[in-house]
Amino acid sequence: MVRKYDTATYKKLLLHFMGESYPLYAMLQWLTQRMMEVESEMKVGAAKGKHSDEGTTHFSGTRVRRFDTRFGALYLLVPKLRQGGYVPFFVTEKKRSEQALI
Repeated sequence: MVRKYDTATYKKLLLHFMGESYPLYAMLQWLTQRMMEVESEMKVGAAKGKHSDEGTTHFSGTRVRRFDTRFGALYLLVPKLRQGGYVPFFVTEKKRSEQALI
């Protein structure tokens, strides 16, 4: 389930990031969390906290995973699924984020 943001929301987000001590790091943290959220919701077949007849599994909490980038280490809250497991598409073993995204 993809969320749509309007222009005012983007402006608020940008102002929020500009207030951070490391704006690009904060943006990357936000972006990775949103990508995992969208990807995991598509795999489950329903948004977190919602139920669907077409759903294939259910959310079962999160786990913390370290993700090394040039901006520093990000600590991601990766969603856990009851069946099938979930690994974000941009996470590969022993590679920096830029290499994984390419």
